[in-house]
Amino acid sequence: MADADAPVDLMNRDPNDLNGHLQVTFQDILAEPEHAHSADCVWINSYKCYTCSKNLCYKILTYLCGIIVAFCWGCEFAAIAFNHVWIATPGFKACEIDLICCKRYYSTCLHCVLDPCCEAFGLLFSVFKKD
Repeated sequence: MADADAPVDLMNRDPNDLNGHLQVTFQDILAEPEHAHSADCVWINSYKCYTCSKNLCYKILTYLCGIIVAFCWGCEFAAIAFNHVWIATPGFKACEIDLICCKRYYSTCLHCVLDPCCEAFGLLFSVFKKD
């Protein structure tokens, strides 16, 4: 919960490179091969139109939905943390405690069956000695 008090870095908003795979610049989306070029004014204005519309749409979507979506993700990860702290970890611990009896029973059965076999094979192979 201390993250809420930490200052927000407004310059580097993806310090862990979580969205480095998002390549949405004009050059990453549109490209003309060498022998199929449009007129320069079309290419330049296409670049301006693409960049402006992408930035404007992104800003509008973030204004309309960004806070709500961040709230929903905050609730999602709070629920995941709650589940791990109050349900999953205690459940695993209870299962581990319950299975100790099964572990002892299984171990006893293995020792009853395998110990005599291992002793017999040990005695059998002990007669073979390397000269």
